[in-house]
Amino acid sequence: MSGQRVAIVTGASRGIGRAVAVRLAASGTAVVVGYAGRAEAAARVVDEITAAGGTAVAAQADVGDEHAVAATFDLAEKTYGGVDVVVNAAGLMVLSPIAELDLDDLDRMYRTNIRGTFVVAREAARRLRDGGSVVTFSTSVVALQFPTYAGYVAGKSAVEGITMILARELRGRQITVNAVAPGPTATDLFLDGKDEATIERLAKQPPLERLGQPDDIAGVVDFLTGPQGHWVNGQVIRANGGIA
Repeated sequence: MSGQRVAIVTGASRGIGRAVAVRLAASGTAVVVGYAGRAEAAARVVDEITAAGGTAVAAQADVGDEHAVAATFDLAEKTYGGVDVVVNAAGLMVLSPIAELDLDDLDRMYRTNIRGTFVVAREAARRLRDGGSVVTFSTSVVALQFPTYAGYVAGKSAVEGITMILARELRGRQITVNAVAPGPTATDLFLDGKDEATIERLAKQPPLERLGQPDDIAGVVDFLTGPQGHWVNGQVIRANGGIA
């Protein structure tokens, strides 16, 4: 596998993470398809990649569990020789007004969205090969400030802070660290619990007048982790069709 780039993509069993894994594999990158609980879905992603001539293996890990995340990096190093790209697409979103938010849900979001980002970033900082890339995931709602998103936005604001600091801490290693902040994107995470009128209203908000698609976001990640995007570092890319 000498010379082949290797990527770990968390949250890769569905949605944006799946699209990122497939896109990176199509670019010739060996991909570790990280998943929390959807083993069959992750296996289908691996099958899709290999059927198209790519290289992939699945790895189960709760991103908030530092031992499971370390084991995912171990698998990548044992199977492919190292890690060049880390994309942390795992996320959890529970929507509720602040006055009604169940604090257990807040804790669950904290574990996945803040602790999980920190755990993955810490392991990447320790083990990523020089010249590599890290991409975290924020949300454009940090700027849009939609009601009911407070718990989610609190975590994603922390993600942006972690990302900016990591970019500066990795000085001298030629590693880029950026956050992608999608707007409304047609994934299960976004669509669950929304009626058609709400979805239609959100789709009309950007000047491009549609929801984002997972492939739209995967293209941004492919750019940021490839040689053509290597001058972009320490940035939050708001990929949202111009909504804000």
